[in-house]
Amino acid sequence: MGEPNHPEVSSPLSQEAAQEVARVMAVLSTASRVRILARLRAGSCSVGELSAEVEMEQPAVSHQLRVLRDLGFVVGTRTGRHVVYGLYDSHVAALLDEALRHMDHVAGDGRGHRHAGTISRIPT
Repeated sequence: MGEPNHPEVSSPLSQEAAQEVARVMAVLSTASRVRILARLRAGSCSVGELSAEVEMEQPAVSHQLRVLRDLGFVVGTRTGRHVVYGLYDSHVAALLDEALRHMDHVAGDGRGHRHAGTISRIPT
């Protein structure tokens, strides 16, 4: 778990950097992954617990966790026969927070819809 080695966004953004940002942001393009990340933001848990809380089948949750792990959004820690998953670091939580803040901002301008429910806040 390290700090990013990228400077603040600069203009113009290189093609490679733009592609990497798009790949990372694509994680948030699937509602099931967003729900999983939001749940993990509240605290680490096993696939079984996560499956019950986000109301998805375990194989589907496991698949999404593999995607999230491969992109550096979550980590898994083996405890005996079980793996407990959590967010990689506070940057993932901040990304979710910023998405919600943006939704609220756009909704405040009359151009969007307010989100139903919030992601519980943890220190970032």
